[in-house]
Amino acid sequence: MGLFDFFKNKKEAQEDLEKGLEKTKESVFSKITRAVVGKSKVDDELLDELEEILITSDVGVDTTVKIIKRIEARVARDKYINASELNDILREEITALLEEREDNPDGFDYEKKDGNPFVIMIVGVNGVGKTTTIGKIAAQLTRMGKKVYLGAADTFRAAAIEQLTIWAERAGAKIVKQEMGSDPASVAFDTLKSAVAGGADVVIIDTAGRLHNKINLMNELTKIRNVMSKVIPDAPHEVMLVLDGSTGQNAFEQAKQFTQATKVTSLAVTKLDGTAKGGVVIGISDQFKIPVRYIGVGEGIDHLQVFNRREFVNALFKGKEEGKK
Repeated sequence: MGLFDFFKNKKEAQEDLEKGLEKTKESVFSKITRAVVGKSKVDDELLDELEEILITSDVGVDTTVKIIKRIEARVARDKYINASELNDILREEITALLEEREDNPDGFDYEKKDGNPFVIMIVGVNGVGKTTTIGKIAAQLTRMGKKVYLGAADTFRAAAIEQLTIWAERAGAKIVKQEMGSDPASVAFDTLKSAVAGGADVVIIDTAGRLHNKINLMNELTKIRNVMSKVIPDAPHEVMLVLDGSTGQNAFEQAKQFTQATKVTSLAVTKLDGTAKGGVVIGISDQFKIPVRYIGVGEGIDHLQVFNRREFVNALFKGKEEGKK
C-alpha cells in the first residue's frame, strides 16, 4: 500500500488535491480559459497571451518558453488546432515536462538498504514547513508499520528541536537530540548509531536552514553526510529539499542555492493550498530535473500527498472542463 492511499481512498485524496490547488486553478487556468473564449484557432496572439499568463504564474520563463515551443510545433504539425483543444494540449505538454520518478508511483515505502535503515536527510530554509513535513512523513510511515527514528540536527534553533520532539511523540517515532548549539554532525552520527542498534526501518535527519553563507551551508551539509556514511556507508540514501510553494520565484532561488550546496535527490513542495503560485511545481521540476516526492495541500497529516504528475495536472484543469458543462 502506498502512502497516497493509506489514510484515504483515491477519490478522497484527489478531492483534497483539487481543493488544495483551488487558488492556483482559479488564478492561472481561469485566465487561460478567458484567453481562449471567442478564439477559433491557436494563433500567435493567443500563444503570446498564454506565454504571459504562464510567466506571471510562477511557472518560470524557461519552462514557459519550452511549453510554448511544444505547442507551436504541434500547431505547425497538425496545421489547424481549434482553440478549444488548447487545454488538452497544455495538459499533455505540462504532464510530459514533469520529471518522472524511478520509484514506485503509488508511494514510497523506504525499504532497508543491506539490512540498514533507509536514511533521508531533509534540507531547506527555515519557515518552509521542513519540520512539519518530517513529522507528517514519519506519521505516515509509522502507521504503515515502519520503525522510524528522527534526528534533530537543526541545533541552531531551540524551537526546531522542540517542534520535532512534539512531532516524534505525535507520530510514534523515536527522536535523538542534543542541546541547542551542539554539533549537527554529532547528532546525525548518534541518530544513525541508535537507529541501527534499535532495528529502525527509516531515519529522517533534520538540518539547519540558514542561507546567509553558502560556503558554511555546504561545509555543514558535507560534514553531516560524511559522518553518516561512517555508520551506514551509502547514507544518506535520499536528500530531500523542502520548498514553500507560496514563495513563487523565491523557491527557484532556494532550489538553486541548495542544489549547489549538496546533492539534492528529491523535492517536497509545501503550502500549495494557501497560494495561487502552484505553477512553481511545474517550473522547478522541469528546470532542476529533480523529482517531486511530496506536495502539501492542507494542514492534515494526510494532506502531505505523494506527488503524482498526472493527477496534479488533471486537478489544475478539471474545474474548467466542468464549468463548460
